[in-house]
Amino acid sequence: MCGIIGYIGSRKASEVLTEGLKRLEYRGYDSVGIAVLNDKKLEIRKDVGMIEDVSTTLQFTNIEGNIGIGHSRWATHGVVCKENAHPHFNTRKTIVAVHNGVIENFTKLKNDLIEKGHEFTTDTDSELIPHLVEENAKSQSLLKAFMKSVRQLEGSYAIVALSTEDKEERIFLARKNSPLVIGVGKGEMFCASDIPAMLKYTKTFVPLQEGDLAVLTKHGYKVYSVDGSETTRKQITVDWNIEMAQKCGYPHFMLKEIFDQKHFINESLAADVDSAKSIIDEYEKIDIIACGTSYHAGLLLSYLLSEKGKISQAFIASDYPFIAKPNEKTLIIAISQSGETADVLQALRYAEKSRKIAITNTVGSTITRISDSIIYLNTGPEVGVAATKTFTAQLAVIYKLIYGKKKLAELPKLIELMLKLENQIKKIAVKLAGKEHAFFIARGKNVPIAYEGSLKFKEITYIHSEAYPGGELKHGTLSLITDGVPLIALAPKDDTIPKLFGNIKEAKARGAMIVGLTNDEDVKKESNFVIELPEIDPILYPFALIIPLQLLAYHVSVLKGINPDRPRNLAKSVTVE
Repeated sequence: MCGIIGYIGSRKASEVLTEGLKRLEYRGYDSVGIAVLNDKKLEIRKDVGMIEDVSTTLQFTNIEGNIGIGHSRWATHGVVCKENAHPHFNTRKTIVAVHNGVIENFTKLKNDLIEKGHEFTTDTDSELIPHLVEENAKSQSLLKAFMKSVRQLEGSYAIVALSTEDKEERIFLARKNSPLVIGVGKGEMFCASDIPAMLKYTKTFVPLQEGDLAVLTKHGYKVYSVDGSETTRKQITVDWNIEMAQKCGYPHFMLKEIFDQKHFINESLAADVDSAKSIIDEYEKIDIIACGTSYHAGLLLSYLLSEKGKISQAFIASDYPFIAKPNEKTLIIAISQSGETADVLQALRYAEKSRKIAITNTVGSTITRISDSIIYLNTGPEVGVAATKTFTAQLAVIYKLIYGKKKLAELPKLIELMLKLENQIKKIAVKLAGKEHAFFIARGKNVPIAYEGSLKFKEITYIHSEAYPGGELKHGTLSLITDGVPLIALAPKDDTIPKLFGNIKEAKARGAMIVGLTNDEDVKKESNFVIELPEIDPILYPFALIIPLQLLAYHVSVLKGINPDRPRNLAKSVTVE
């Protein structure tokens, strides 16, 4: 998602900031800006557009000064416009800040500040940060005011700030559920959301941990716990080239994005679903339209809505105009990662009489302009063509919509736990890489995950793959099950296991090589290979299942010598019908 860069030292800060932002372009953005402090005055320049264009037009590198911060924004709160671009500042332009993440309680904090006389000029949640620091600094030191302000925030954040009224030149940092790294130089210090932004200047870094705050001067840094007590964090040294740095040491963007899920899931869980939920409560009939990976998320949503008593059905968007008759009593929920999927947009226009909710990752996309309510995934851009973190983000906002956030409190830990199975999954991938066919089976709410696992597998391994509800095997597909054919069974210990166990035995009797994703002892005994699932709330099994399936597809692809980031014949955003 958004990119952050900060610098303090003897170099021309504007040049360091501009160079750092260019190194973060791979993260995706829609606007860019920098703020430089020189002789107790702030120079702030920002606008919508690409870094190269904006920095040239606004002459970023003409700004003098040796301390500053910069930001490339991927919009989450507020439209894409110059005013909403970072950095943000208080009314007097004495405090400036950049922010990645989502402040969940920003409306309440903003209203409180307005009552105290603060004036806001943007639609962003981030703008409240410099105002909040200013308010708290009325009664205490700037450092304590920054610490207090951070403790008042709910949600996710990586914050970098500085002030013209600081008695010494310092940069203030805070991190929760959004990455932030200190770069250590000689007589200079850096900070950024990712290592690539600083790699030209240093190879020594200090990754901040959850809840950390920090202060940079040109002579060094101090790290504090959220309670204000000073602490220490381990320095690391890296020896990466720029491409590897952009991938944070991962060999492919897809693998990086799979592992990024343990971080970005927090920001997806912070998505505002209240407006959409109130609309859903008004309707009995709900049609869900989507394509590909998003369709699988939509299918699971249709199951969950049906459980709640709604008349709900998921449609593949390209076929929706041929088979559906929506009217003013039909609510449409459209899911599109890019917000520009041509088939989804066409289906929305076809349902001209219906109210519409959009679930998307892209502020300002076409889908947001033709929908009545928007839920943003807040997961940042995805470089790999095969959707991974955006699918998990779709599930997260869908579950929040249905169950509320409390049920999902353990989700980040669950994802991290499943990622630890990578080495085990690599060994299973070796057994699948030489196969020509693979089949995925599941039942109930796990079926959409089987569909998604199969899609991931076929699109990046080029191995023919199909997925079915387990009961469908005996209606034709068993004729394709012969010795050694892989059958990947999604078999968590839930209410589907008695029936699915019978389907597994049917396939095993015909020679199938069973890969069981399970925590059921009987299924383990029938499986040739087991991916162990934890004992969790059964509603969370889809999250536990999808992570191993993403990793399995990735490692089979790599074993076959395929670039999983760029599968043949496919595009990230399908903008033609």
